Amino acid sequence: MEANAVKRLYLDTHILVWLYQDGAARLTPSGVRAIEGAEQLLISPMVELELTYLYEISRISCPAITILDSLRRDIGLETCKQPFAAVVGAALVLDWTRDPFDRIIVAQAAHRESPLLTADQNIREHYSAAVW
Repeated sequence: MEANAVKRLYLDTHILVWLYQDGAARLTPSGVRAIEGAEQLLISPMVELELTYLYEISRISCPAITILDSLRRDIGLETCKQPFAAVVGAALVLDWTRDPFDRIIVAQAAHRESPLLTADQNIREHYSAAVW
């Protein structure tokens, strides 16, 4: 898949944290091209829950809403509105991970046959539309 020619691109949780903290400095050149070339930048609602969890356990220093509001304003980030039942249905076959966050985030992108920008090695090994 050509990383700079996607209609919609899903972003993994750590990508949002990095974009918020450092802009695109921590992304690969292909990741930057994917973001710049996407018509729509999306996240699973599960990303918002994972950001909240990371804040609650002090892994990140600001609330999810702060990160999301900033990226919605700065890069046009949107939350995907797919029906949850459809996403869970897509997640049922993703038996390569026990991480519920990863499972739903990947399923959200997979259900719409869309790429997911992620640095997560496990996701990249198992989701053929992963971009890094």
